[in-house]
Amino acid sequence: MRTKGDEAILRFLAAAEILETDLWQQYNELGGIQDKEVPGGSGNPTYIKALSKLDSDMSQYIHDNTDDEFSHFTFINAYLISRGGQPVNLDKFRTLPSSKATGAQQIGRLTNLMQLTVDTSWWTRYRSDNKNPDLGDTFPQAVPGLSKGKFPAIPRSDADLKPHNHIQAIANTAGFHFAFIEQGGTSLYPSLAQRVTDVEVLRVLLSIGPTETAHFQTWHDKAGNAPALTDPTNGLVFPDLNSPPFGGELFQTNLIMPEPTVFLDRKFPVVSIIRPTETQGAAMGALKALTDDGLFIGQSKEFFALLKELAQEADAAQRGV
Repeated sequence: MRTKGDEAILRFLAAAEILETDLWQQYNELGGIQDKEVPGGSGNPTYIKALSKLDSDMSQYIHDNTDDEFSHFTFINAYLISRGGQPVNLDKFRTLPSSKATGAQQIGRLTNLMQLTVDTSWWTRYRSDNKNPDLGDTFPQAVPGLSKGKFPAIPRSDADLKPHNHIQAIANTAGFHFAFIEQGGTSLYPSLAQRVTDVEVLRVLLSIGPTETAHFQTWHDKAGNAPALTDPTNGLVFPDLNSPPFGGELFQTNLIMPEPTVFLDRKFPVVSIIRPTETQGAAMGALKALTDDGLFIGQSKEFFALLKELAQEADAAQRGV
């Protein structure tokens, strides 16, 4: 590897992709298509039916997103080895329980999809025409309730398959979580690419990053189809985003392309961009977002220490050093 910084960035991205693969595999086992490309569970018909309310092709999209994440981490690890770097292996941390619902494998997991606190401010951030998180701006939540509690995005057991509005709320939560995860990758790759030295390593980041954006665009579209409802078991509300007190450009469900907004300095004309792409603290910011999401509830101190170390080393990378 030409620089320690390049290796650190690749190692953090490998870890992030392993974590993504773990969560997507859980989604696929219950809600996706199981085949030779993405082996695993056997599917859960009730959960699949609820997901199909967001789009009839949800199972295919979940499968393909999962397949992509497997390819990302296996490629990055193989590339690290080819350049004399150290690959990342998180297998010893596969200690979290699986869903007990019909369709899920009973194996150890890295991530927890059963106690999520989902930040849905990505929805309004990509619709804003005068704010940018890189300039310190904050954004309202599309689904305020999701950011305030701990909710399952997969059925925890077959008891979660009814009543109807409960399993639909779980599917809705998954829909918004899909986009939350992928918008993070959409920002992470260009943010860290600014610190890369080796041109080929830069090519790796610039080639993988846009696929995360393709994922995000897909899930952004599907989340807008989540039926408005109130979960009768916990009171979680999914509002009609096109009606008061929501509605308008910040919430309109068919506005799924990045609205032009301020970039670099407010003196420039607005431009359609990925946001954020600030490189300072990008890896630690991504780790914090995933932790705040509840993905790692139940993980060990050793797990958190390793991820923190990988993130800090990636953030310390400097071009040419």
